[in-house]
Amino acid sequence: PSAGVLFVHVLEREHFKGEFPPYPKPGDSSNDPITFNTNLMGYPDRPGWLRYIQRTSHSDGVLYGSPTAEHVGKATIIEIIAYNRRTFETARHNLVINIMSTEEYPLPYQAEFYIKNMNVEEMLASEVLGDFLGAVKNVWQPERLNAVNITSALDRGGRVPLPINNLKEGVYVMVGADVQFSSCLREVENSQNQLRCSQEMEPVISCDKKFRAQFDIDWCKINLVDITKMIMIHSNRPDPGTGVLPDIGGYNPPPESLKSRDFFADFLITLAVPSAVAMVLFSVLGYSMCCRREGVDKRNMQTPDIQLVHHSSIQKSTKELRSMSKNREISWPLSTLPVFSQSEEVVPPIHPDNYETTSMPLMQTQTGWGVQTHRVAGVSKHTEWLLSGW
Repeated sequence: PSAGVLFVHVLEREHFKGEFPPYPKPGDSSNDPITFNTNLMGYPDRPGWLRYIQRTSHSDGVLYGSPTAEHVGKATIIEIIAYNRRTFETARHNLVINIMSTEEYPLPYQAEFYIKNMNVEEMLASEVLGDFLGAVKNVWQPERLNAVNITSALDRGGRVPLPINNLKEGVYVMVGADVQFSSCLREVENSQNQLRCSQEMEPVISCDKKFRAQFDIDWCKINLVDITKMIMIHSNRPDPGTGVLPDIGGYNPPPESLKSRDFFADFLITLAVPSAVAMVLFSVLGYSMCCRREGVDKRNMQTPDIQLVHHSSIQKSTKELRSMSKNREISWPLSTLPVFSQSEEVVPPIHPDNYETTSMPLMQTQTGWGVQTHRVAGVSKHTEWLLSGW
């Protein structure tokens, strides 16, 4: 690959199938699930500019990325390990990448497009990427045009789409050219399209129809970068050094004999002071609840006499009515008595059918009906007088 140009390398499953034993039956087709693990030789991960993706164990893996000028002239050895998920066997290959310099690096004008209807592995296919670069070249009309980088929308903080309606993750494609941006690409910068983007509406782009047949571009997310106008800031980084600590001598442990420490002051602060405060609060609470009660006598002294008389009379009348109700001798209602006995014989009612229950008094005494009626009337008048006075 060249610096500043997109590098794509496909790890084909068919290339590694020959290194694994065939199926036990000669007539069966070999479709073993194979996954890949890639890392820089001698390191646990790949270089920072190189990424890897494999959607399923039955699809090919893809290494892709855009090296920079810092990697020019350095041989990069990628260790590839293929895992056969059926037989659990492995195959090891080495991929040597020599990054070359180019006079066109970096291209001064770069445009980043966001394509909503593509996944990154679909966009990395040579046919699809060639069709997109052809559409961009038709709109931009440059002399030199290269794909600089491709990034999945998930790496930019995008969300995983729902598995409905064939939704895609989306992909960002950076394209570089050697001429100024065309008028069609700059249409998104006018005020009307900016207003439509702020209202989450699609902007009106005249050249969108050249992409719409295959690529659904979000024109509100297009990013136009002019490297010639960018101010380069050089920061002086500190020297990382060799990574080895200087020799400062041997380890000097503390002495075995340590000074004794008095914890009495800590004990007073931790236990004695909170206990004293709790005792004071308990004493104040006990005095307020037990020693300052007014009592029943003081309450009666502050209550008017007529109110006490009324209250006492109501209590006496209530007790008298309760005692009179206990002396009633009325039989239980017929509805509460059992109809059948254990011998399945019908039990005759206590009173005959011609018994007059309406003339039975509610309260009966030993002195007779007349005396009881007079007493009840007297109590009713007495209670009515008390209630009217109250």
